[in-house]
Amino acid sequence: MTNISFSMPMSEPGFQRKLGTVCIFGTGDFGRSLGLRLLQAGYGVVFGSRNPKNSSLLPKGAQVMSHEEAAQTSRIIFVAVHRENYDFLQQAGGEMLAGKVLVDVSNNLRRNQYPESNAEHLSKLVPAASVVKAFNTVSAWALQSGGLDANRQVLICGDNSEAKQMVVDIARSLGLTALDKGSLRAAGEIEDYPLQLFPLWRLPIALATGLTAFIFFYVLTLDVIYAAVIDGEDISFRIMVSLANKVFPIVSLIMLALCYLPGAMAGFLQLYNGTKYRRFPDWLDRWMLCRKQLGLIALALASLHVLYTLIIPFRYYVRYRVNIWTAAQIKQNKTGTFDTTMAWRTDSYYSVGILGFGLYVLLGITSLPSVSNTINWREFRFIQSKLGHLTLFLCTLHTFLYGWDKFLRPSAYKWYLPPGYMLSLVVPCVVLVLKFVLITPCVDRAVTRIRQGWERKPAGSLANGDPKGRRLLVL
Repeated sequence: MTNISFSMPMSEPGFQRKLGTVCIFGTGDFGRSLGLRLLQAGYGVVFGSRNPKNSSLLPKGAQVMSHEEAAQTSRIIFVAVHRENYDFLQQAGGEMLAGKVLVDVSNNLRRNQYPESNAEHLSKLVPAASVVKAFNTVSAWALQSGGLDANRQVLICGDNSEAKQMVVDIARSLGLTALDKGSLRAAGEIEDYPLQLFPLWRLPIALATGLTAFIFFYVLTLDVIYAAVIDGEDISFRIMVSLANKVFPIVSLIMLALCYLPGAMAGFLQLYNGTKYRRFPDWLDRWMLCRKQLGLIALALASLHVLYTLIIPFRYYVRYRVNIWTAAQIKQNKTGTFDTTMAWRTDSYYSVGILGFGLYVLLGITSLPSVSNTINWREFRFIQSKLGHLTLFLCTLHTFLYGWDKFLRPSAYKWYLPPGYMLSLVVPCVVLVLKFVLITPCVDRAVTRIRQGWERKPAGSLANGDPKGRRLLVL
């Protein structure tokens, strides 16, 4: 890793000492970046190092001493060293660190690398100090950039509330957001957080990959392979654009429907259970947690479909077919008649598609934290639920208009298999039917009561002696 030297313009005398002095054990990339931010925020910074003479890379304005000397300058000490190097803290612990607040910023190379978290291990090594786990979720780059283009949230945990508050104050003075996660027992979870690699994206990506592969080979069989086997025609060139422009919208529509299917299933489960206080199955919980990711992948595939559609008029194959048709019309000295029905169909097809994609984009924008944080829960629910189902309806209608009356033509069923667009209609139609049932007045009233806390009583019993309790059993 390339070493980076830091420099900081000096401000008026005494400004660095305005907020007190903070000690940092460790002069690596993170320790230097943290020291620079602390200096810019108005803190005095003292580095504790095993080699105090080597201070050329440290921020200008900071001091560097031995660990013992540095520890005497501040009550709060950031331990910016790896767990493997904690031994010197145990050796010099005792009086040097008694009553100090040790902020453990370390991370591991992999999850469950040790039987206990680094912070808990540090607390056992130095029992006379108060250990706080914090700042491990913030990168050195985020500190250097001022948090403007990186993560600004600091997760904090510890057993001493006063010590945690000191760390919270420092985080806020650096322009970061502090989130208290409780006692030191939460340190393991906080240490695992930076090691996670898109945990909520795994299922959506796997699902999108599987669906894309299946639909691709399905339409490849019906278009390219069928033409080669039955007609002896090589149209493999259609794989690059034509097949891709069939696969992406099909998978996108299915993925969009899968965003709203678990919500409908949850509603019917609550109706069946007669209460909202029974947990959903684990698979349904995981499904509902990744709905945002399902929707964003669906939006990405829909955007690809739009781009592929826009280039269709420029394709060589399309221009060739248009020229051949035009030449044939001229040679036969005739003009094709204008089909009003076809005009209505195509205009409706494109118009509904544009409206659906516009709402698609709106759903994606409102799912961004910077946007969702500016609207209240009712507005967010209206957009993601009401407009979301409207988006699903428009996209499904767009697909129906594309198919039109093809399902009535025997020639559309090659090798007795339905066209690819029909596969994309199964899940959306199921979701829309379920949603229609849920919004009917009688069912909606029952679901609303359940979600407000009402519970169905066993048959033959009355709710608090109220005869109306039995009547609510009928949903």
